[in-house]
Amino acid sequence: MIQLKTIEELRLMKQSARLVSQTLGMLAKEIKPGVTTLHLDKLAYDFIKDHGAEPAFLGYGGFPASLCISPNDQVVHGIPNTEPVKEGTILSVDCGVFWNGFVGDHAYTFEVGEISAEDKKLLKVAKESLYKGIEQCVRGKRVGDISNAIQKHCEKEGYGVVRELVGHGVGRKMHEDPQVPNYGKPGSGKVLKDGIALAIEPMINLGTEKVKFHNDGWTVTTLDNKTSAHFEHDVCIINGKPVLLSTYDYIYEALGIKSDEEKAFQLDF
Repeated sequence: MIQLKTIEELRLMKQSARLVSQTLGMLAKEIKPGVTTLHLDKLAYDFIKDHGAEPAFLGYGGFPASLCISPNDQVVHGIPNTEPVKEGTILSVDCGVFWNGFVGDHAYTFEVGEISAEDKKLLKVAKESLYKGIEQCVRGKRVGDISNAIQKHCEKEGYGVVRELVGHGVGRKMHEDPQVPNYGKPGSGKVLKDGIALAIEPMINLGTEKVKFHNDGWTVTTLDNKTSAHFEHDVCIINGKPVLLSTYDYIYEALGIKSDEEKAFQLDF
C-alpha cells in the first residue's frame, strides 16, 4: 500500500533528504585519486552522527557500512574497502540517513580525476534520464510514465537499463511501495497522487543491461564489466507537480559546477 504523506511529513522528509545532500557535498571535496572508500565511509558516518541523525544503510539487512560506494563496473551496493581509488574511476556514492522519523536516500556518480569521454557521456545521459523521470511525477500520471521516460532517454543512446534493481517509495522506511523500475510502458503501474514520495534512481550501463550478483550478498556488477552510472533523487508530488526533496546543489558548490537543472522542481514549503 502506498503511504501518502502530509505536507508536515514531507517537510520532515525534506530535512532528512537535505542532510544526505549535505553529506554528499562534504564528500565531493574528498573524492580524489588515492582516497580509500573506507575513509569516505568514516567521514560520512561522523558527519551524519554529528548532525544528530543515524546512517540508514548501516546494519540494514546486515549491510556493514554507512555508504554504498560502487566504482566503475559496480552498479550499486559496493562495500567500502581499503583499496585506493584510481584516477579515471567513476564512483557511485549512495547515502541514506534516518532523521526526524524519516529516511533520506540519495546518490550521485562522481568523476575521480580525468575520466574517459565515453564515461563522461554515460554520466551525462544517466543524470539527464533522472530528470526525465522526475518530469513525469505529475498527479494523475502513472509509475510507468516515469519508467518509460528514463528507459527511452538511455536506450536511444545505446545504453543498458538495469532490470533487476529499481527505485522505490520512501518515507518512514527505506523501501516502501510502489517500486519504480527504470523501464516500462507509459500509462502502466500505480497512479501518482499528491503526497507520494519516491526515490527515483536510474542505474544505467555502458553496455548490456544484464548484471551479476556477487557472493558477498551485496555487490552488483555489470555482466560485461563495462562501467555503470547511478543517480538518485528523493521527489514528492505537491499540488499535482514534482518537487525535489534532495538536491545536488551542495555537490555542485563543492565542485564549482553551475547548473539550473533542478530549478523547475524546487519549491519552498
